[in-house]
Amino acid sequence: MFKTITSKGEDTRDRIYNAALTLFRERGFDATTMRDVAAAAGMSLGAAYHYFPSKDAIVLAYYDHVSKEHARRVITEAAPQKSLGARLGVAVRTKLEILRNDRPLMGALLRFAGDPRHPLSFFGPATRQHRLESMAAFSIAIGDEPLPEDLARLAPVALWALHMGLLLFFLHDSSAGAKRTAALTTGAIDLIVLAFKLARLPLLRSLRRRIVTLLDDAKLLPELHDIDLARVS
Repeated sequence: MFKTITSKGEDTRDRIYNAALTLFRERGFDATTMRDVAAAAGMSLGAAYHYFPSKDAIVLAYYDHVSKEHARRVITEAAPQKSLGARLGVAVRTKLEILRNDRPLMGALLRFAGDPRHPLSFFGPATRQHRLESMAAFSIAIGDEPLPEDLARLAPVALWALHMGLLLFFLHDSSAGAKRTAALTTGAIDLIVLAFKLARLPLLRSLRRRIVTLLDDAKLLPELHDIDLARVS
């Protein structure tokens, strides 16, 4: 999406990016213009456009940063944990921590979710790679947990969907220190771990296969090899 740039160019791009995020956080996404961003970064509007053609491009860079940072923290903090519950708990909580100071910004961007054609929609084609990377992070957190093949395909998608629901709750949580989100996350992870144990039962094999078929037919279940583990790890 961006032109090949030199090390000096990378520094300039970072300056624009950081200036934009500061303004988004202070003034709000809608109230900030590219002209504001250029002025805050100490350069002309044309120079800013050379690196980021729009505010949307800056937000996509932000999504990219969040995706990579989450994967890094899952690898360093979640993967070493011995229990599945601990690993999944760290995987979800680190994502919440990364976004903790950006709830107003995420709330402003949430309105694009309903339009899959919008480049900033969390569910659109433009952000597909970020969704896959998020699923990859949860796949890393699952680790070598012995799961049936069909459940192993379902698990990263189910965990991604769960964390999206928790993020939505988090955006609206006005409790001190987001304590309600913390409690909900703990309870949800406990239930997920229990659900994984129950889902392994041979009695539920037919149900698992039906769910996989249903999601495959709806094109909602990516193959694990579609998830770019190399990029995030």
